[in-house]
Amino acid sequence: MKKATVVVIGGGQMGRALVGGMLASGFAAAEQITIVDPSPDSRQWWASQHPTVGFRDRLGGDDAQADIFLLAVKPHLVPQVAAEIAGLVDQTKLVISIAAGVSLQTLCEHVGHERVIRVMPNTPSLVGAGASAFCVGPGATEEDCRWIEQALAGIGTVARVAESQMDAVTGLSGSGPAYICLVIEALADGGVLAGLPRQLAMTLAAQTVMGTAKMVMESGRHPGELKDAVASPGGTTIAALKVLEERGLRAALINAVETSARRSGELG
Repeated sequence: MKKATVVVIGGGQMGRALVGGMLASGFAAAEQITIVDPSPDSRQWWASQHPTVGFRDRLGGDDAQADIFLLAVKPHLVPQVAAEIAGLVDQTKLVISIAAGVSLQTLCEHVGHERVIRVMPNTPSLVGAGASAFCVGPGATEEDCRWIEQALAGIGTVARVAESQMDAVTGLSGSGPAYICLVIEALADGGVLAGLPRQLAMTLAAQTVMGTAKMVMESGRHPGELKDAVASPGGTTIAALKVLEERGLRAALINAVETSARRSGELG
């Protein structure tokens, strides 16, 4: 598979993560990537971290030679960005969007053709531990799918889903890191309340979450089974689990995912 030439519009957190994945997976060479972002802070970051990646304040005529246009912007900016690339893209160009809630149909209408892909990455992509999903427009090819799978594999796991599932993906893995950060913070607060120094409590909480997730992923065992293995009869863990069930932790997380998914649909 040949390396792609890519124009990334938006050089913020997710743009940085996705470019990192492209470079790590061999999806594209640094010299074949151009970042378009008007922010001086963004320019400074790219110059210090990836000096061989191209950087521009705005789109130029040379960008019409690119194979892929990646829209790494917020949902409300998609119409504006699509208008800016309108004269540069046609059916020979793959357009990829990471904007939550912006449907394939809307993307097709904005860019004027159907060779589009929606991607929902998440912030752990910044450390190579992301969970991403994508769905494809009617004009996207199997080679396009292989391209995006290769790029996303460089930043974590990737799954191809139906577009009808993308809002659920947003509610679970897209917004999920915020839920887990809240859990880690709360666990650390509990450790402090029980007498631990703050930094030690935070380290133990974060490592516990990371280690447990790794155990679930690598063992193939159901989380309920792993939970039961810790909960000895009459012990400390089962007493704590009773409190979590009484306070509705399970229902709160389920409802959080549902609410986020619904909001994703509203944004579209």
